[in-house]
Amino acid sequence: MLRRVGPSLRHFLLEKNSRAGRSSCSREAKMSRPVQARRLEGIDKNIWVEFVKLAATYSKVNLGQGFPDFPAPDFLTEAFSRALSGGNHMLHQYTRAFGHPPLVKVLAQFFEKLLGRDLDPMTNVMVTVGAYQALFCCFQALVDEGDEVIIIEPFFDCYEPMVKMAGGTPVFVPLRPNPPKDGKLMSSADWQLDPAELASKFSERTKAIVLNSPNNPLGKVFSREELGLIAELCVKHDVLCISDEVYEWLVYDGKQHIRMASLQGMWDRTVIIGSAGKTFSATGWKVGWVVGPDRLLKHVRTVHQNSVYHCATIAQEAVAQGFQRELMLYGKPESYFVQLPKELQQKRDWLVRSLDGVGMKPIIPEGTYFLVADISQFKSDVPDVPNSDEPYDQRFAKWMVKNKGLAAIPLSAFYSEAHKNNYSNFIRFCFAKEEATLKAANDILQKWKQEKTSS
Repeated sequence: MLRRVGPSLRHFLLEKNSRAGRSSCSREAKMSRPVQARRLEGIDKNIWVEFVKLAATYSKVNLGQGFPDFPAPDFLTEAFSRALSGGNHMLHQYTRAFGHPPLVKVLAQFFEKLLGRDLDPMTNVMVTVGAYQALFCCFQALVDEGDEVIIIEPFFDCYEPMVKMAGGTPVFVPLRPNPPKDGKLMSSADWQLDPAELASKFSERTKAIVLNSPNNPLGKVFSREELGLIAELCVKHDVLCISDEVYEWLVYDGKQHIRMASLQGMWDRTVIIGSAGKTFSATGWKVGWVVGPDRLLKHVRTVHQNSVYHCATIAQEAVAQGFQRELMLYGKPESYFVQLPKELQQKRDWLVRSLDGVGMKPIIPEGTYFLVADISQFKSDVPDVPNSDEPYDQRFAKWMVKNKGLAAIPLSAFYSEAHKNNYSNFIRFCFAKEEATLKAANDILQKWKQEKTSS
């Protein structure tokens, strides 16, 4: 007679089913510990997510997001086609991590001309996935726990969360409007820093100041005197400058874009952010760059190599060819950098007349794609709600896109929580659009005006 060794088959199957049941339960059990990293607390909301969805759902005309609806220049798209279909199969592979050699070389040549100093393309220039990634790398590389970063309001909305993600503390200082007394339309130049207020924001904890000139959303081009004040304070307090200059070629009315790094004492403490998307009207290509001294860029490269590491080779090759063309045509009438601002200034003026004609008082921008308009005279359409947590311009912009089909962005989205309601009578429009788009916007505004007049 054979002895039974080990458990019976029935016992084995019961035990297996029991283990499977426990495993299934454990898989279904939710984690009790927090999954969100603390660095994300309070920065999960984004104005663009909501308003892009609203525009896609309701708008007939989208003057909200900052991208052109006209084509990029032929010479750029032809360069991309050549790179894509040409015989150099290596353009389909990785290139140098910190920038395609032809692109960093021509950028160095261009900025040598603009800044009046010799640049090493391998150490003074780094290519990024758009200016957005350039900003992220700079904040991560240069801002530490407890550092304060001065941000001038209104500001491009990613500055604040990026500073916080790096462990820094944003310190805000507003541009304050000084309306002209002669009844003329306000200009972006009429929004100015208070020198004493700006100086009071610098302290021993200040690590950097973020400068955006030309400024999005206001279109302000900072004057040499204003930049000199900022530079003096940076030198005095040994502070870095993160200079967002993505709209550097889009300046109007004979104004001049002054580069912060060209001012005395500023090269060694400034990183310049640039964008091929804004420079060549190709925002979807996502090619940006950082220019600055190696002592700063070596740390920015460390963040880059440990995040995206590499940018699209073919897009970089095409942008390099675009810059090579512009380097040969620098300052000449046929240069795209000369032609584009002339075209955009005409579009700006057209939208200014359109908005002014219906009672939305525009603030005439000196640069960028954008103009801001005062909506105070339209409050009868969208009555104010006392003690509302939502700024008035956000409710107005939502109502306008849903009821009129015209998309714009509330100016309060470009302010800190403490100051949102102080500047909530304005909305931002993008005028980098086809003539047909601007005409369609004008038709909506004119119809709206007639409805207001007849009611």
